Amino acid sequence: MPDCNTIREQSISWVTDMKKSVIYNHGKDSIPWGEKTIQFAEVAKRCGYSFESPDYRERSDPDQRVEQLLAMDLSGYDEIVLIGSSMGAYVATAASESIKPKGLFLLAPAFYLPGYRQTEFKPTAEDIRVCHGWQDEIVPPENAWRFCQTYRVRLNMYDTDHRMLSVMPQLTDEFGRFLAGLGG
Repeated sequence: MPDCNTIREQSISWVTDMKKSVIYNHGKDSIPWGEKTIQFAEVAKRCGYSFESPDYRERSDPDQRVEQLLAMDLSGYDEIVLIGSSMGAYVATAASESIKPKGLFLLAPAFYLPGYRQTEFKPTAEDIRVCHGWQDEIVPPENAWRFCQTYRVRLNMYDTDHRMLSVMPQLTDEFGRFLAGLGG
């Protein structure tokens, strides 16, 4: 994995003074500080980002979760990166139109499913990455492909299930490269 500190040292000095944050949006039946969250938080912190993970457990409706994310005060940050898993990826993508994050990193995104109001998106970020499992039994891989094809987004497929825990080392490596590539 690229060393974010080395890449940052090579960038323009004023960039290091930026306040940067990663916001992790957990899935429907997940918790805000589960196994995945902690591993992504470690990568973000190594790359110079603060890290937040809102607690959505009181809201089962994905669009109410979008409203909760949009209600957060993010004005103190120069750069935001949204990461989301499953329903959390839907939340991050739907909110990206208003938040305009620098990056959008999506895991097994819950797109084009019954009960989700939004089926057309305007993902707004400088860089967007989607990671999905071939064996996903919750969100068909075709849904990720459809989104990526429609919005010309890079798709990384892994031989894993919906939770993607078996490929966490690969996902955290990819996330580190993603953050380093944002150049901030």
